[in-house]
Amino acid sequence: MEIREPERLTPVVGEADVIVVGSGPGGLSAAIAAARAGVSVILIERFGCFGGNITSVGVEGFAWYRHEKTIEAGGLSFEYEQRATESNAAVPESQSKSYELDSEGFKVVADNLVLKAGVRPMLHRAFCAPILDDDEIKGVITESKAGREAITGKIIIDATGDADVARRSGVKVFKNKKEDMISASIMFHMSGVNKEEFMNEIERDPQKYSDWSDKNWQVQTSGKEDDMFSPFLRKPFEKTKDSGLIDSDLQTISGTWGAIHDSGELTYLNLVHLNGIDGTDPESLTKGEIEGRKAALEAIAALKEYMPGCSAGKLRNFGMTIGIRDTYKIDSVYNLSDEDGKNECRFEDSVGIYPEFIDGFGVLVLPTTGRYMHIPYRSLLPKNIKGLLVVGRAIGGSNIAQAATRNMACCTVTGQGAGVAAAETIKNKTSLNSVNISNVQKLLSNQNVRFFNWEKYQ
Repeated sequence: MEIREPERLTPVVGEADVIVVGSGPGGLSAAIAAARAGVSVILIERFGCFGGNITSVGVEGFAWYRHEKTIEAGGLSFEYEQRATESNAAVPESQSKSYELDSEGFKVVADNLVLKAGVRPMLHRAFCAPILDDDEIKGVITESKAGREAITGKIIIDATGDADVARRSGVKVFKNKKEDMISASIMFHMSGVNKEEFMNEIERDPQKYSDWSDKNWQVQTSGKEDDMFSPFLRKPFEKTKDSGLIDSDLQTISGTWGAIHDSGELTYLNLVHLNGIDGTDPESLTKGEIEGRKAALEAIAALKEYMPGCSAGKLRNFGMTIGIRDTYKIDSVYNLSDEDGKNECRFEDSVGIYPEFIDGFGVLVLPTTGRYMHIPYRSLLPKNIKGLLVVGRAIGGSNIAQAATRNMACCTVTGQGAGVAAAETIKNKTSLNSVNISNVQKLLSNQNVRFFNWEKYQ
């Protein structure tokens, strides 16, 4: 059954050089970078805060891959940590040389960065449809409490994570079967934990990355990760299943904790993993949200019973929404391959480097030896549509490549690269397909981004 809607006139409520749809690490970075490069920018977000996975989902471990020899792109990914630290919205991360961003405090950090850059913020607006003129995108339609509204621009940047703008504009996209997607997560935090007792148990029985694998979940590493410390928890949940306290068939509870605070808060609990959830299907998302919260409470019950320091612990809060790792990827001018992700790919049109960090599809590789890959501009550029760039986990690439590029710091790299490329395109009245990459790289260098051999530009 279908219902025919009447024609309508939609008011135009905003116009800018660059329209960014979605404000996760990719979209936030695209908006700030474009504005700093001298063009007008509107940033559209469906929720009431900027930051995406950091703030809405509660994934506070922004750069948990970082070790002594890790080589990174710098730019906004470093600035986010710096600004959060200065604002008392970050603490040292438990397994790396990075900072864990406070999901609540970072909301204000993001607000300040957006406003200082001169970006026009548009919160509480959900993307509905592209505004198309033949094969060129001219803007987007949003839906909000004010109804349907149009926002127009010269270049649109799709930072939705799910390639919403691209696929509704006719861009070819790829998606795994839901049973083959990387699992979704419900993030949560606890209060009332005794830090001393908890850390004594961690020191008594430290877990390693090799402990991630069991009969239900096999993780392939490069070998160098196996004996490294990981803030991993599984034993309390195994004991709880044996006791019958939680459903013995539930295999989704185990994972990592982020930080334990003097206040008794145990934060960034990535313990609930939900298989078979499709982040582009609202029925599937509804199921995941409800089942995930139930599983999180079972995880807390297990920790209270079997993890020292947690007996008086309780739920502090959930993330605002479920965390999705894998849905659509665009067919871009260049789709990154498995080999690119694994073997330090190099490209002349690099918009940033990203360390050898692969996390997904049963593979975990940490950047401990100085290896890194290039992110090519062409992977942000969809085929057969003008005026559109895609950033974040939806850029063109294979599963293994996406297991690297989906990570938040890499989404920042693609976002900053797209924002600068959009500004360069507008200021020089050219097209996204013919933008001068050398000029883009020089502008990125001015924004403290490393896009390939840094020494060449000193």
